[in-house]
Amino acid sequence: MTAHSSTAGSAAADAEDRLPPPRLAYDLPTWKEITHLLTNLPVSLFGFCYVASVLLTGITMTLTVIGFPLLAVGLLGSRQLGRLERARARALLGVRIEEPSPLPLGRTKGLLDKLWLVLKDPVGWRTALYDVIRLPWGVLTFTVTLVSLFVLWPVLPFLARGMANVDRALVRALLSPSDELERRIAELESDRGVVVDTAAADLRRIERDLHDGAQARLVNLAMGLGLAKEKLAEGQVDEQVAAMVEEAHGEVKLALQELRDLARGIHPAVLTDRGLDAALSSVASRCTVPVEVTVELDSRPAPAIEGIAYFTVSELLQNVSKHSRARSAAVDVWRAEDRLMIQVVDDGVGGARLDGGTGMRGLAERLDAVDGLFVVDSPPGGPTTVTAELPWRDRTDGPGTPGRGAPGRSAPGRR
Repeated sequence: MTAHSSTAGSAAADAEDRLPPPRLAYDLPTWKEITHLLTNLPVSLFGFCYVASVLLTGITMTLTVIGFPLLAVGLLGSRQLGRLERARARALLGVRIEEPSPLPLGRTKGLLDKLWLVLKDPVGWRTALYDVIRLPWGVLTFTVTLVSLFVLWPVLPFLARGMANVDRALVRALLSPSDELERRIAELESDRGVVVDTAAADLRRIERDLHDGAQARLVNLAMGLGLAKEKLAEGQVDEQVAAMVEEAHGEVKLALQELRDLARGIHPAVLTDRGLDAALSSVASRCTVPVEVTVELDSRPAPAIEGIAYFTVSELLQNVSKHSRARSAAVDVWRAEDRLMIQVVDDGVGGARLDGGTGMRGLAERLDAVDGLFVVDSPPGGPTTVTAELPWRDRTDGPGTPGRGAPGRSAPGRR
C-alpha cells in the first residue's frame, strides 16, 4: 500500500511539473479582426483611387455627352466593389449583410432609361462614399495595428475589437441594401413601363383583329347587300340575288363569331359571371389535348387578379397545343395564404424557356408587374411544369359585382 501511494504521488508531481501545450496568444476571431485591420490600407487605397479616377472623372466630364455613360459604368463598378467589401466583412468580421437587389436593367427599355436608372442608383453612390471616407480610416487602423503587434501586443485584442466594431458600423451604415421604400419605388417605376407597353400591345392587337377580321367581313357584307339591293330595285329576283343574300347571311354569322372570339380575348363573359373554375374549364375544352382542371378556392379574388390568372392559363394551354406534343395536361389553381398559385403541367417534349419565343417572357413580365412570380421547369424530354404566383386580393362586394363562383373540380376538356 505504501509503495502504491508513493508511485501515485510521484506521477502527480510529474504532471504538475509538465509544461502546458503551446497555444496561440489570441483566439481565431481576434486574428481575423487583426487581418481585416491590416488589409484595410491596401483595400481602401484601391477603392479611393477607383473613385478618384473613374467617378470623379465621369462627374467632371458630364459637361460633355461622354461623361454620363462613363459615370454610369463607374457606378456599376462601384457596386462590385461594395460586393467585395461585404464578402470581406462576412469572412473576417462575421457581419452578415444581405446583397442589394440588382438593378432591373432587363425590364427597362430604352438606353436613356437604363442610363438614368444606373445614375440614380443609391447603392453605387453609397459605396463610393464608403471608399472615400475609408482611406484615412484605413491608414489609421493599419498603423495602429502594425505598431501594436510589436509594442502594445498585450492590449492589441482590445484595440482590434474596438476598431473592428467601427468597421462593422461603417459596413452596416453604407453597404447595406437600399431602404425598402427606395427599392419598391425603383421596381414600381420599371413595372409601370411594362404595364404601359403591355396595354399598348393589347390595344394594337384588338385593333388589328377588328381591322383584319370582323371589319373586313362587315365591309364584304355591305358590298354584297348593296349589289342585292340594286338587283332588287331593277326587279331582278332570281337565284343570283338569293345567292347574294345567302352569302351575306353567312358573312354575318362569321362576323358575329369573330366578334365573340375577340370579346372572349378581351375579357370572357363566363369569367365575370361564374369565376375561374368555369372559365378555365372553357379554355381547357378548346385545347387540343385532354386537360384536367382543378380549382380549389373558397372565394373569388379581385377581378384584376382573376383576369391575369385566366389569361396566364389560356396562354400556357395555347403553348401546350402548339408546341408541346403532349398527350395530356393538368391545371391546378389554389390559394396559399396571401398568394394565388397556378400550376400547369404537361407530358410533352419539354425544352420550354423564357427566351424561347413562345410568349413565356411576356407572361413573366406581366406577372412581375403585379408582384407575381413565374417559374418554368422544362427539361428536354419533358415533362414541363410552369408555376405562377399572384398576390391575393379579396374581391370587394358591391353593386354590379358578380357573384362568387363555386369551387370544385371540372371534368377533363377535349376539343
